[in-house]
Formats: sequence, C-alpha cells, structure tokens
Amino acid sequence: MQEATRADVLNRLKSLEGHIRGIQKMIDDDRYCIDVLKQTAAVKGALDRLDAVILEAHLGSCVTQAIRSADESERERVIAELLDLFHGQASGKWGRAKSPAMAAGCHSLGTEPADAVVLAPTHS
Repeated sequence: MQEATRADVLNRLKSLEGHIRGIQKMIDDDRYCIDVLKQTAAVKGALDRLDAVILEAHLGSCVTQAIRSADESERERVIAELLDLFHGQASGKWGRAKSPAMAAGCHSLGTEPADAVVLAPTHS
C-alpha cells in the first residue's frame, strides 16, 4: 500500500475509533436508541468508504500486478480472491486470508510485511 493511502486509511481508522468511543459513551449515558442507531449507521458508512479506499489500492497494485503476470495460477488466485471477497461481503462473512502465502503473495514486492492481513470471506 502506498504511503499516502496508508496514512489515509490510518486516519480513517482513528476517526472510526473515536466515533465508536462516542457511541459507547452514548450507551453509558443511556441516550435515545434512535440517536445511537443514527451513529452506528454513520460508522457503517465510514467503514464502507474505508473498504473502498483499501479495495482501490489493492486493485491498483496487487491485482494489477497479478493480472499482468505470466503466471496463470497467480491470475486465477487474485480473481478467485476477489470473487470470494464479494460473495463474503454479500453474506456478511469476513475473515482472514486462507493461508499466509495468500496474504504474502499480494505484497510480493517486499514493501509490505509478510503477515499482512488480507480481508477474505470465511466459508461455513
């Protein structure tokens, strides 16, 4: 992930963290349920926008690199990974990459830690 994108993602996460703490305080203060629900809806929207930023970065780097690769299995892997992601998103099932190799494969340029977390759906 490029440094500017990483900084943006971290800022968004810090903002979300503060928002969640605010919702926790609302619950502690026994605030009106509809007001709490409005805030949780705002958090969901912010998470959706965060996901879009991360996905855009992934498509612009890891996926593009894999699709241009001469390795057919790598191309198939990233396409399957994206399909799994969207199928999982539709069902609400999220988890980690199925294997460390899958997570590391995305960042094979050596600019990312080998244990990077890659969002992928879990399968029941």
